[in-house]
Amino acid sequence: MPARIRRAAAAAVVASLAAAVVSSCGGSAADAVDYAVDGALVSYNTNTVAGAASGGPQAFARVLTGFNYHGPEGQIVGDHDFGTIAVVGRAPLVLDYQISDKAVYSDGKPVTCDDLVLAWASQSGRFPRFDAANRGGYRDIASVDCAPGQKRARVSFAPDRGLVDFGQLFSATALMPSHILADELGVDVTGALQSGDQPTVERIAEAWNTTWNLTPDVDVKKFPSSGPYKLDSVTGEGAVTLVANDKWWGTPPVTNRITVWPRGADIQERVNEGAYDVVDIAAGSSGILNLPEDYVRADSASAGVEQLIFAPRGPLAAPPARRALAFCTPRDVIARNAEVPIANSRLNPADEDAFSAAESTPEVGQFGVSNPAAARGALANRPLTVRIGYQSPNARLAATVGAIAKACTPAGITVVDAAGPAVSPQTLRANEIDVLLASTGGAPGSGSTGSSALDAYALHTGNGNNLSGYSNPRIDGIIGALAVTSDPKELARLLGEGAPMLWADMPTLPLYRQQRTLLTSSKMYAVSSNPTRWGAGWNMDRWRLSQ
Repeated sequence: MPARIRRAAAAAVVASLAAAVVSSCGGSAADAVDYAVDGALVSYNTNTVAGAASGGPQAFARVLTGFNYHGPEGQIVGDHDFGTIAVVGRAPLVLDYQISDKAVYSDGKPVTCDDLVLAWASQSGRFPRFDAANRGGYRDIASVDCAPGQKRARVSFAPDRGLVDFGQLFSATALMPSHILADELGVDVTGALQSGDQPTVERIAEAWNTTWNLTPDVDVKKFPSSGPYKLDSVTGEGAVTLVANDKWWGTPPVTNRITVWPRGADIQERVNEGAYDVVDIAAGSSGILNLPEDYVRADSASAGVEQLIFAPRGPLAAPPARRALAFCTPRDVIARNAEVPIANSRLNPADEDAFSAAESTPEVGQFGVSNPAAARGALANRPLTVRIGYQSPNARLAATVGAIAKACTPAGITVVDAAGPAVSPQTLRANEIDVLLASTGGAPGSGSTGSSALDAYALHTGNGNNLSGYSNPRIDGIIGALAVTSDPKELARLLGEGAPMLWADMPTLPLYRQQRTLLTSSKMYAVSSNPTRWGAGWNMDRWRLSQ
């Protein structure tokens, strides 16, 4: 059953994981935990294109809290420490957000509705200077009524835009501290955004895009926390150290210090040394890992789809060239190597299994196995050189590019492995590569919001993480309809309508559902995988390492 229709109450699952800390372990808790994640830690603001496709969501889920978070199955769970949401109208949808009276940032400033106004304005698309990854859901909001400095906001959606997955909005990592931008710029942030003061909004947008970049010399005063942990420092190796937030008003975190490390080439060595207590990475990305006896491994499916994302410029700008590469790509071999089925979904990636039949149109059959003859035909026998980039090191993706190169050579297509440790959506934007091999939104990790309806916006005109620059008014209409539809028959109809167009236009080529590997020390408790981009970090404040 799809996640958006399965409104499961996850409180029991969450409570049981928390209870495990108390009931399942003995001895004292260690003071510190080391946690390795997929991506680089480039920004505290995980709502930008770069931040969303980084390891930031895995790191900061319990640093920047919100009205909800994503539980172990990717489901929405209310964070009542932060606040509550009340539905006061359905047609149009109107929601009242009440922030806890106790909610305060680690710098002592209160959490207010001003932060909701900033989240909405930055991600709604109304002000294009904001480099937001995803406008899904926020673009449907007509207004956020907020008296500056207050704890309550009324959010009204446009007529006929009753977002089904409204719990995805204003959730963990979505709300940034607007008072930091106000202090930095010396402006009334909320007033400027509500009035549409363009010159001031442009200054706010630039600050929102860059103020929270992570470098070893960061001024941590600009990075206040609204969660159990706060940012303490950024190391020269690109790791971030989180410490217990003494201003946190909820249950204190079990572990005082967590260092979050970006995955590197030395992960086997670090595991052998016992340097990492938790490792949450894409399966196969670090090759075959030999685990010491004191580690436990769990593999699970993510909600993100590994895919080829084609550049909007260069040799793959036109659909015929994209289709040529797709024709010779051995999707069957690639999926088999990943030990999973081929993924065919673009519009319903997080819930693909529930609607696989709807997107299994006749066009899909042309792109299951490598067909060099069809690729040559699409190119009219012209040679083609293609640079495929991905964040390295990654053994699984290196093998994927190798398989594509071998299969496409007979078609006259030369595939160049253009991997690098800094390859990201920005690399594709800068035309330094022709294809980005990554998961949803260009992420090395899952990349998924947990909502297929919102993930589909990666193909909507103007969306920040629409890295291929794809624009099709009919597809835009389908994506918009998916976001406000809960009827399974209508969802299937919409998906069936969109699939043939996307196979013809080929903005991306889905390969397989990214699998996740979670490694934990046998002395770790309450760690659980998560299929969304927030990963295992969703409940890091409950983690305990027994000594």
